[in-house]
Amino acid sequence: MTRNAKINTLLLFLVAALAVLPLALGLGDGREEPFAGADAQAESAITELKPDYEPWFSPLYEPPSGEIESALFALQAALGAGVLAYYFGVRKGRRQGLAQAAAASAAPGGPATGSATTTVAES
Repeated sequence: MTRNAKINTLLLFLVAALAVLPLALGLGDGREEPFAGADAQAESAITELKPDYEPWFSPLYEPPSGEIESALFALQAALGAGVLAYYFGVRKGRRQGLAQAAAASAAPGGPATGSATTTVAES
């Protein structure tokens, strides 16, 4: 197993442990909503500390149900992952193109070896 494969396997196990351990250890037991988001926890803490608090603004769009809200969040995450994947793919493609160009120019005869192109100076 190569060094990169070992590192990737270790990272995979760490991510799996981060996902499974809170469920296995029962860290959310005894709560009404055990794994509520930070927004919901902040809202409940604010209303607990200061019940007459008025928010400064309201959301631009309030989804009609929790399922639609979850779907929009999943769509946002998928779009973000797509943008990141595109960026890393373009970077890798550029790096491979530069490596191929460097290998072609370092090869005996230069980059035009075996091609049908001619320059003005050669004709």
